[in-house]
Amino acid sequence: MATSLVKVLVHIVFSTKHRAPLIDDALRSELYPYMAGIVRRKGGALLALGGMPDHVHVLLRLKADTSLADLVRALKAGSSKWVHERPEAVPSFAWQTGYAGFSVSHSMERAVKSYILNQEEHHRRASFEEELVALLRRHEMDFKPEYLFD
Repeated sequence: MATSLVKVLVHIVFSTKHRAPLIDDALRSELYPYMAGIVRRKGGALLALGGMPDHVHVLLRLKADTSLADLVRALKAGSSKWVHERPEAVPSFAWQTGYAGFSVSHSMERAVKSYILNQEEHHRRASFEEELVALLRRHEMDFKPEYLFD
């Protein structure tokens, strides 16, 4: 081929440290656009961003030469720094150390996007911990429950 054609969709999930409910409506309204800008600067395309006060879900398309780990590192570090530098800083704000990343097929893109954008409805039935364990099991990922949360 004369050119590289790549469409890699990834659903990423990470929480605040100790799942502290620090992302209120006011912070979310500025944090999500800021996070979208980080994804764009890293060459990705943000398809959906949603979450709850203690965690976020991101659906994005990776640029062909960007590693998932590098993008998530930039996303978490940049957004955390921004939260701390705002006039309404949240001194205790931090993201958990790790993250979960799941490949998404083109045929499931719309369903995953809907899932991410409807987090409040979903969390009427399940906690973040239950949600993450269910996602890991659905994707047949090996994990040790004692190491999932910090």
